[in-house]
Amino acid sequence: MLQDRPLHSTIPAADLERAKAFYEEKLGFTGGDRSPGGIFYDCAGGTRLLLYPTPGAGTGQHTLAGWAVDDIESAVAELRERGVVFEEYDFPGLKTVNGIADTGPVRAAWFKDSEGNILGIVQLPGA
Repeated sequence: MLQDRPLHSTIPAADLERAKAFYEEKLGFTGGDRSPGGIFYDCAGGTRLLLYPTPGAGTGQHTLAGWAVDDIESAVAELRERGVVFEEYDFPGLKTVNGIADTGPVRAAWFKDSEGNILGIVQLPGA
């Protein structure tokens, strides 16, 4: 049932205006629609992202949302030019080099938004 429905991601923001500035200036989002519950941004394929105000932002120690990219090196470089800082990890089974992890056929990189939420980008096989 739900697999056939569009998905939207909800991202918590302790400071909605600060988060809005980060998503627009650093990640390049445009056209945010304000609602009483926060700010919606349209993404590819009919998906949406909602930034919503809450004091619980940044408390999750896991990836909240991710975007598929065709070329992860180019995406990381472009985001770095915009001021995004990528996380470096060195765990058993997961090590990043210059912010990028090779996890078999998938390559991934993670960064934190202005609210401390962990977000990721991924290059899927065949991209």
